[in-house]
Amino acid sequence: MAIAASISSRVIDAVLGQRLAPDARLGEQQLAALFGCSRTVVREAMIDLAGRGIVTVSPRRGWYLTAVTDVFARELYDARLIIETGLLRQLGARGGRLDGAEIARLRAHLDAQHTAVQGADVGRRSHLLGDFHVCLARCLGNGVLAGKLRDLTVLTTLYTMRHQTPGDARRSYEEHVGVVEALAAGDAREAEARMARHLGTWELKTTHARGPDPLEGLRRALAPPAGLPRDHATTP
Repeated sequence: MAIAASISSRVIDAVLGQRLAPDARLGEQQLAALFGCSRTVVREAMIDLAGRGIVTVSPRRGWYLTAVTDVFARELYDARLIIETGLLRQLGARGGRLDGAEIARLRAHLDAQHTAVQGADVGRRSHLLGDFHVCLARCLGNGVLAGKLRDLTVLTTLYTMRHQTPGDARRSYEEHVGVVEALAAGDAREAEARMARHLGTWELKTTHARGPDPLEGLRRALAPPAGLPRDHATTP
């Protein structure tokens, strides 16, 4: 059981650090050899990850990281928006504020993010930007939702690693700073509003990083020759 949990954790860390590509295949035999365990133990880890939505199984082909489409990404960010703004709203409703130790913890996290955003290690940058949200949930005192946010962050990372530019990453970091500044000032309502803007503008921080059209080659090959009457050809 401990080995299965270790495999699950290592897969999650590899995704957050962008060391595993989206749609990567996770072969039971290869993982069993790597971790020195049986395929049964590997299967336990994969079933755990599948239950959390992080991997899927394809009959006769094996386990793969979950493919995150644009539609699925929207659902993931909507879920994160509900959870994260809800935690901040709850803090405000209680008239509470984070203590100095928790603010210091968040600021230390921001310092690490700043260094990563300025550097060339894309994996570390990705890991820290995602982990900020988990760290914040823990600082707000909800370990259950922190665990759920970790899984949701893994899935959104599978999306953003294909679609996020360094400029997008800097903007995300700056928005994290804004949330922490509001919390440090004791203004949970403003922190909630800033988090809502941060998560609600995810499309603006990803769309312009998209790669080439995967159908472009086929589209060109099957396009009708110039001057050919429309009755004799259709445009794909």
